[in-house]
Amino acid sequence: MRKRTWYSLLLVVALIVALIAAVWLRKHAPPEAARLLPESDAIVYLNLKPLRSTTHIDRASVNRSPDYQQFIDATGIVPERDLDAAAFALHRMDDPTGPNGPVAYSEVFEGRFDGTRLARYLASIATSQEQYVGHTVYTIPVEGRRLRIAQLGYDTIAASNMPTPEQIHAMLDRYRASASPFAGSSLLAARYHDVPLFSGAWAIGHVGLPFSERGRITVFGLQLPLPEDSTFVASLSYVLGALHLRIEQIAPTDIDAARSTAALNSLLQLIQAIQPKVEAQSDAPDAEALRQFTSSIKIEQNKDHAVLTANLPVQLLKKLATPDSTAASPSEDAAPTSAIRR
Repeated sequence: MRKRTWYSLLLVVALIVALIAAVWLRKHAPPEAARLLPESDAIVYLNLKPLRSTTHIDRASVNRSPDYQQFIDATGIVPERDLDAAAFALHRMDDPTGPNGPVAYSEVFEGRFDGTRLARYLASIATSQEQYVGHTVYTIPVEGRRLRIAQLGYDTIAASNMPTPEQIHAMLDRYRASASPFAGSSLLAARYHDVPLFSGAWAIGHVGLPFSERGRITVFGLQLPLPEDSTFVASLSYVLGALHLRIEQIAPTDIDAARSTAALNSLLQLIQAIQPKVEAQSDAPDAEALRQFTSSIKIEQNKDHAVLTANLPVQLLKKLATPDSTAASPSEDAAPTSAIRR
């Protein structure tokens, strides 16, 4: 009797330990949307639930183009209201001047979708369809590229505009093994542990690729003193009522990190010098939010890392996150993919 009782206690303890381990792994594992992405040069992830509750972008007034409105009417999907999470894989193209441009994207969206209505809409605009591991892959021409879209589940959509179907197939294959917290690309395995806890938005890898221009990173016309293939770990977290931005450049050596730190500090001083002129042309609340942001920026070196930290005012985040009339009016050819991406 004692032996059976001992075995029963051991079994209960083993089950509790297994449960704790499973919960711990799930908590520290990358989000499923990111784990579904194929091999890539960079990954960007957005948890849109806290962003929506903070900025109320779902309540913003949007001037939609006729094609964008047609997508909403046909599918019932209002992206700024129905998307809960989005993950993007950035693929560097071998020929940046080719028909596919310098960067291609693979994407996973999670949210609330009417699968039947969405499938009907995709079938109506697709030029071809393919069956792969029990899923329909729709091919849609968008701006000279072929966008492939598949519904993975009732709440998940995958898409890729790579020239070949390899990436969309990889996401469908990963979906079958997505229960594993260790699934995901090699980049995710190598860098996700560098993402701070409680980050609602983060990016890893060569995230400067979309902003590449003549080998440098250019943002809003401002050229950063960093090469386009710099490796970054960027994150945005909401802690104790404040939004914390952290961007780390992982340099080849400590000397390279020191150079980047010095160059970025010089650029920051230039921005702060011209800031009064920018504020004079902005609304008072926007100018105050921008002043708070720039004054909180710190750029420091930590061995081979150049680290930028800052506090992002909610007012400024709302300004950046709220769609305007131009952003909400995609071209006719881009309407299907723009509507899904938003």
